[in-house]
Amino acid sequence: MGKAKIFVSVVVLVLAGQAASADDLRGSNRFLCAAIQATACVEDGECGIDLPWNLNIPGFIEVDLEAKRISTTRASGENRATPIEHVIREEGVIVFHGFEMGRAFSWVISEQTGRATVAVATDGAAVAVFGACTPMAEAAGSAGR
Repeated sequence: MGKAKIFVSVVVLVLAGQAASADDLRGSNRFLCAAIQATACVEDGECGIDLPWNLNIPGFIEVDLEAKRISTTRASGENRATPIEHVIREEGVIVFHGFEMGRAFSWVISEQTGRATVAVATDGAAVAVFGACTPMAEAAGSAGR
């Protein structure tokens, strides 16, 4: 039992350190978000916490609010992109959502801290992801990625 407590303590410290590395996003329309923790639940009530990549969640996501698109990084080699349908920026919070391939997604990001909470739902299953975001340099012609 002692080893389990030590393991949990180490995991909590690592996750807390990563969450603290989020950044101020005020005024930024392009940012990079890292998935830190994910919880998946199915309709029968079974839930489990797992590493994001074990649930096919990319480690890093590029968010472009002007182009209304989220995508994997080039370095990932995954070449995944999803359109954002609605964006709201209000009272220090960025909210955006959309729907693709039978999955609805919704993001809530604090502009001040860069901390992100993401929900993805499909028929009979849901995933909650916690992450951290940091601004990306605004590059000319970047929308044509």
